[in-house]
Amino acid sequence: MSALLQVRDLRKSYATRHGPVRAVDGISFDVEAGRTVALVGESGCGKSTIALTLVRLLEADGGEVRFEDIRLGQLSRRDDIEVRRKFGIVFQNPYSSLDPKMRVLEIVGEPLRTVLGMRGRALRERVIMHLEQVGLGPEHVDRYPHEFSGGQRQRIAIARAVALEPRLLILDEPTAALDVSIQAQVLNLLIELQRTLNLAYLFISHNLATVEYVADEVMVMYLGRIVEAGPVEAVFAAPRHPYTRALIDSIPLLDPSRRGTLQPLGGDVPSPLDVPEGCAFAPRCRYRSERCTRAAPALEETVLEETGERRRIACFHPLDGPIDGGVA
Repeated sequence: MSALLQVRDLRKSYATRHGPVRAVDGISFDVEAGRTVALVGESGCGKSTIALTLVRLLEADGGEVRFEDIRLGQLSRRDDIEVRRKFGIVFQNPYSSLDPKMRVLEIVGEPLRTVLGMRGRALRERVIMHLEQVGLGPEHVDRYPHEFSGGQRQRIAIARAVALEPRLLILDEPTAALDVSIQAQVLNLLIELQRTLNLAYLFISHNLATVEYVADEVMVMYLGRIVEAGPVEAVFAAPRHPYTRALIDSIPLLDPSRRGTLQPLGGDVPSPLDVPEGCAFAPRCRYRSERCTRAAPALEETVLEETGERRRIACFHPLDGPIDGGVA
């Protein structure tokens, strides 16, 4: 059985006056039905570009995207709309993703009106149903976004995203703009919705503790490419790529005794206008060799001898052995 979402060799560049920037450079991955795949990396690595490309808010330069084994981008307008209604997206900032001049009824009801042609009482009842799914009630339906807290606004955004009963939600840093206590509530809501609606998630984040909490699989991204991918618990317990290890080692812990001394990642991310020849991470990597500066390692699947687990790694000098503690 094929995956719900299949992405192969996805590429997207931006033109600038100084030359092209390759934001997404040959990304391939799958998302299975009912599962959560997380995409992590530093700001500017291309995570959000992938999200916008998948929902066709940006057009890809190349590659192939299949949903339910149907290739997107080669459909009639009617068929394209039918497939795209099975996607939903939740953006990072609930203060900017909701139109301040629209009531909740209009915000959540907009996809129901435009795609399903719903009107009047039927529309209102459907909107109330989706609000109740996210922990809000009928009393909220005629209010404006400014009357809600940040956490409530993000619940409204989630209600809008599930209004057409999609099979996949793309979550682009959905808790980054929220207070820590509210983040936990929203994450628990997403987990519950996934369980009850059998949703698949592509969860984009820079917060590794959040990813460890919600995800089944994780992909680590650096300068437009995936450098490591595998089961989230296994990757965080025993990272094989030096960049993954550096991300984990740079996270402050409340209990430092759980894992050595805090080791911030040194150096700066190279300019995307001037990506170094060879491995893009080599200038910041303590394990680099001359080979790393001459050629870019391919992302290859390997079976780890000690666990039998499958892992994709793009590194000439993969690390060995587990680290102490988790990332939370």
